[in-house]
Amino acid sequence: MAFTLPPLPYAFNALEPHIDAQTMQIHHDKHHQAYVDNLNKAIAGSPNENKSLEELLRNAGTISPAVRNNGGGHWNHSFFWEILAPNAGGQPSGKLADAINQTFGSLDALKEKVNTAGATRFGSGWAWLLVKDGKLEVSSTPNQDNPLMDVAEVKGTPILGIDVWEHAYYLKYQNRRPEYLTNIWNVINWNKVAQHFDNAGK
Repeated sequence: MAFTLPPLPYAFNALEPHIDAQTMQIHHDKHHQAYVDNLNKAIAGSPNENKSLEELLRNAGTISPAVRNNGGGHWNHSFFWEILAPNAGGQPSGKLADAINQTFGSLDALKEKVNTAGATRFGSGWAWLLVKDGKLEVSSTPNQDNPLMDVAEVKGTPILGIDVWEHAYYLKYQNRRPEYLTNIWNVINWNKVAQHFDNAGK
């Protein structure tokens, strides 16, 4: 069963002024589509052809670089689109807010930790908020790796991920990655993050 590109859940310009329409269109229609196409090519006719994306990621250390990179790219971006939303931002509530305050002291402290993880990730990669052994943790991964992979330095269940590849921000922010990281919190869909948090405990 070939993998397919999920539709963007909002208009290309819905996240402006924080993320511009042109970036969203290229990021979704070109970059993410290429990961899907290249993943399908890489698994065609192989034993991996009938495996789920999660199965592939769990065995990232033993699959080909093409499957690891494109499978990670497909999963990461599908996840990323859903944790962004127009007119979002604000603050988490309920159990997620309690866990953030308990672990990091405050939402601002969490943002600072995630932003530092993203800003200091050398080259391309991702910054993550994840659940590991029932607790929140912040990490970053190179390229299109993620915490679900057996090769991840910090393994766990991602509940929030921020893309720090240049294609995610360069048209608007050029080399100002920290500014992009600061502004992206204005479009974080905390309801979706809370849903991931609840599911991680099951």
